[in-house]
Amino acid sequence: DRRIRIGSSPLASNAAIMVDPDKLFGRHLAVLGNTGSGKSCTVAGLIRWSLDAAQKAVDAAGKKGPPNARFVVLDPNGEYARAFSDTERRVCVFRPGASENPLVVPAWMWNSHEWSAVAQAQPGAQRPLLVQALRGLRAGRVLNEPPHVRLVREVRLFRSRTLAYISDGSGSYMNFPGRNECVELFNSLFQVMGALHGRLEAGSKLANRVKALAEEAHAFYGRHATWNEERKRHYYTGPNSAEFDVFLPLFDAIEQEVPAMPPEESVSEDSPIPFDVRSLPDHVEKLSAESTSNANLANFISTLTLRIRSMLADRRLAPIVAPEKPPTFQGWLEGLLGGGGPGVPVAVIDLSLVPSEVTHVVVAVLGRLVFEASQRYRKLHKEGRALPTVLVLEEAHTFVRKGDDTQDPATTPARLCREAFERIAREGRKFGVGLVLSSQRPSELSQTVLAQCNTFMLHRLVNDADQGLVTKLVPDNVGALLKELPSLPSRQAFMLGWATPIPVLVEVNELPISQRPHSADPDFWDVWTRAAERPVDWSQVASGWAAGE
Repeated sequence: DRRIRIGSSPLASNAAIMVDPDKLFGRHLAVLGNTGSGKSCTVAGLIRWSLDAAQKAVDAAGKKGPPNARFVVLDPNGEYARAFSDTERRVCVFRPGASENPLVVPAWMWNSHEWSAVAQAQPGAQRPLLVQALRGLRAGRVLNEPPHVRLVREVRLFRSRTLAYISDGSGSYMNFPGRNECVELFNSLFQVMGALHGRLEAGSKLANRVKALAEEAHAFYGRHATWNEERKRHYYTGPNSAEFDVFLPLFDAIEQEVPAMPPEESVSEDSPIPFDVRSLPDHVEKLSAESTSNANLANFISTLTLRIRSMLADRRLAPIVAPEKPPTFQGWLEGLLGGGGPGVPVAVIDLSLVPSEVTHVVVAVLGRLVFEASQRYRKLHKEGRALPTVLVLEEAHTFVRKGDDTQDPATTPARLCREAFERIAREGRKFGVGLVLSSQRPSELSQTVLAQCNTFMLHRLVNDADQGLVTKLVPDNVGALLKELPSLPSRQAFMLGWATPIPVLVEVNELPISQRPHSADPDFWDVWTRAAERPVDWSQVASGWAAGE
């Protein structure tokens, strides 16, 4: 079963070291070592050598095409694109803003926990409103909704505001600035009803009732708003409380003519159903206005919607989370995980240009979707078989950092990301998802994730905390072997665990320069001595930086 040659053993006359891919990837692999010790080359080599061996087996069987393999590489530093660039059949690189294979993780794919994390929604009022808005939008409350659906929403909104004025014992609508806001509210009612009237069937009972409401609102505005030509502004007078009563039966009459709306609960707030992401903050504010007239709460909700608007306005982020031409969910899955048959075996997700404030969320969403897609594949397969998929996480200590759930906030991007990969580590094997973690600081990794890794490739580690943690993860009888970790040369690593019957020192196969990840040591001396030229155009750097590129 040892089908893949990954290197040789310096301690056994350079005997070939072969591994079984089912054991190597099936029960999670951790590649650990300090920067410059060869981790990235080991990860790239394991993928390449596995595909090379699989291609030989495919060719020997007389079958055409690439291996039916699936490697998804989450690459935060943009290192791995060139490692597989020698053959287009092997790799598909997804980059933010690219004309071909752009990296898009549309925000309508995010579930409510991910939205709460990126919007920093507080549990008291913000999060329930956000969840309700997501449920409504996924149910089509705003996107391509028929006019009567919006009509009911607007009628309920204006009725709630009218009832607030009726119950206002202080008469705030009589004095400045309350009277200005009150009169302009009914001007808004006139404009909204006028616009909706044009979308309804002419002469229908519903259209006539909408027209009557618009005319009453216009008359109200005319009584209390006077234009001053000299000062070029309106002056307002406060209404009488009895003037509000006439609107209530008009609101009720319209609702009686509108067909019943389907309940929002019929659609989950976490379902990956497309909706117009840019309409989310407006929908949250409308729901807030419908549910309360408390000005303090409205201000509290506005901080939530401001964060969402800021995210969507970011020129670096908008093409990723709210692309102008969003893919279908099926098309997105096929691009990442392949279509009905063998596709491109390696998908490299270049995260280097993703804004840092949402990188954790993007990584968490990608990991969750790969895992849940694998779950659903096995459920639908007639024999309940899994679709083997390898999820590679480079710089894992950045995204799966250990934390204290008793002290961490309930929903933050960092905790969201950690929990997503802890779930994959615990349950991924059952659904065919293998996890490969590459990290230079194992002591900072989630203990839950490390404990689920059954095979370790240990490169040079010099930090005492990292060495101590690794020693605790391995059997006592190999503890003495790990004393050599601080002095291991590059490309050498101890392999131990499920994929090897005994711990072994491996000198990993050397990759040609053209096949190595873009993580080589900087060549200080050659640059200093001008043996290697490094021309710099800082104006180009500065202009691109300022433009958000």
